[in-house]
Amino acid sequence: MPRMTLAERLRWARERTFVGRATELAHFRATLRGGPEAPAVIYLHGPGGVGKSTLLRRFADEARDTGRPVIEVNGRLIDPSPQGFTTEIGTAVAPATVLIIDAFEHCQGLEDWLRESFLPALPHDAVTVIAGREAPSVAWLADLAWQEAMSTRRLGELTRAEARELLTSRGLTPAAQERVLDFAGTHPLALNLAAAVASDGTWEPTPDLLAALLTRLVGDVPSAAHRLALEVAAHAMTTTEGLLRAIAGPERAGELFDWLRRLPVADWGRQGLYLHELAGDTIDADLRWRDPDGYARMHTQVGHHLLEQARTAADADAMVAIRELSYLKRYGSMGEFFQMRREGDFHEDVLRPGDENTLIAFAADTEGPESAAIVAHWLRRQPSAFWVYRDTRTGKAAGFLCSLRLTEPPADDPVAEAAWAYAHRTSPLGPGEHLRLARYCLYPPAYYQISAALHLMQLRICADWIRQPGLAWSFIISPYPDVWAPLMEHLGHHQTVETLPYSLFSCDWRTTPLSIWFDRTQPGPLTEEASAVPEQTLSRSDFDQAVREALRDVHRPDALAGNSLRHTRMVDGDPAEALPELITDAVDALRDDPREAKLHAVLATTYFHRVPTQTAAAQRLGLPFSTYRRYLDRAQQRVSELLWLRETRARQS
Repeated sequence: MPRMTLAERLRWARERTFVGRATELAHFRATLRGGPEAPAVIYLHGPGGVGKSTLLRRFADEARDTGRPVIEVNGRLIDPSPQGFTTEIGTAVAPATVLIIDAFEHCQGLEDWLRESFLPALPHDAVTVIAGREAPSVAWLADLAWQEAMSTRRLGELTRAEARELLTSRGLTPAAQERVLDFAGTHPLALNLAAAVASDGTWEPTPDLLAALLTRLVGDVPSAAHRLALEVAAHAMTTTEGLLRAIAGPERAGELFDWLRRLPVADWGRQGLYLHELAGDTIDADLRWRDPDGYARMHTQVGHHLLEQARTAADADAMVAIRELSYLKRYGSMGEFFQMRREGDFHEDVLRPGDENTLIAFAADTEGPESAAIVAHWLRRQPSAFWVYRDTRTGKAAGFLCSLRLTEPPADDPVAEAAWAYAHRTSPLGPGEHLRLARYCLYPPAYYQISAALHLMQLRICADWIRQPGLAWSFIISPYPDVWAPLMEHLGHHQTVETLPYSLFSCDWRTTPLSIWFDRTQPGPLTEEASAVPEQTLSRSDFDQAVREALRDVHRPDALAGNSLRHTRMVDGDPAEALPELITDAVDALRDDPREAKLHAVLATTYFHRVPTQTAAAQRLGLPFSTYRRYLDRAQQRVSELLWLRETRARQS
């Protein structure tokens, strides 16, 4: 009997352990057969870990069995722009193709573009399957044509019988199955994690399901090399054999990659292997707490590999490589600057005919006529310095970056002249060197505030630093130095020039080579000291913890009076009176969004209806305890995000 290929072994393993989803499979098979009632688009949505990716992989196998070509796109791994999406697909979509888009929540901003531009241009017999955490927007439902061409299905947890079947396929004894089911409910990811650590077919529950299971999973790895591979996979956006070769050595890279691939929390795409987000975040946080020094060494090794990858990548792959590097910065007090909750609403583009007047108008509206004249000046002198950030839905310019490359003294721009004068006075440029000035980072609706558009500009600025040979100096402008100083210091740029109403932050790259620059931007300990963040009383991690405590103590004025949030700018007056109002407003904001109504119900029941225990809250809500805990964690995080935004705005005012 011929030996199976790895792909065949993996498929056999998937089919052997696949349970449930009979309705979804039947619907997909009927769609493949075609017919007048068959939808062109199937949209699946459901919470993380519920099995969307597993079902999509089964869809792909079934589609290939019918002879249809299959294209798989992972929204987590692409540049979330129309160009990034089409680049990932690679070629024109052939007739009868099945296009599968997973992790769509990571590029949810592309939704309107897909609906209005991309999908209508596909062959009539193509089938598209979209899966993400968010339900489709009401715009799909408002279009009568799409009502007929698309089917929407919410993917929930398994039935108890299906969950038992899954555990049986993983070798758990009947007694162990009942203990897992009683504790974990029927959530697919939790069930698979439980089965993964039950090597002898038995399992005992622990106080915190997910964290405990993942901790045991880390503790039971076969060797130190496997442990390092798991650390890398949890820390990096994607893991390849090349990355493991650089970190763990060439001898075992293939073996370690294959081991990671078999983990129940792993999946893979064209760019490499990745862990389920919740699993990766938990493993990474555990390792960061348990061995800070080892974690820092691993972070540096991974960063140096990705830094070289970003430096040498082809232009078409450059921004994806920069994103991989930026992903390492998602923790610590700087995390808010490096990770956006939603992407895809904007995309980067080159300057096109007709853009000039729009950009000049942006400058005039936000900074006045003098600034508009300077933008016009640089549009004439250095049009290649401009990058335009377009609204993905409309294609119209929404903001722009002007990143100047200077090799001689500038004129007619006081800010550029001040930057050049400082560099020349401090350490002049040598032959073949240049100065880079991020002169404008304008997104008018949120002027120099954290936003998705500004996040894209930051990635482009980092690409200029990393990929441009001969860079001697870089300068970044900010009208709000107190707000941006923590990030600038983190990135090795120090406030050096005042040219009112702006401040300039600068870095001499001849004294700060790229490797040293990256080494100075460590993520820091899991919980950071408040004093490490200038002009900010609490680090983000401490802020999140304080919000959780305030929710718990919302009816206890004495406890709120001592809550760490009392030091924040958003609290005006007596904390015992101000904090309940702030917390209540944030919770009520969830109620006003239909997509977050369940999160509001969980918070209201847990903290405002005075139920005695969380178990009682779950029972009142009619939820399995594991589902309730996931909703509660997400709801607490959303409240913290809303209050953090309020605090950020208070610091800017």
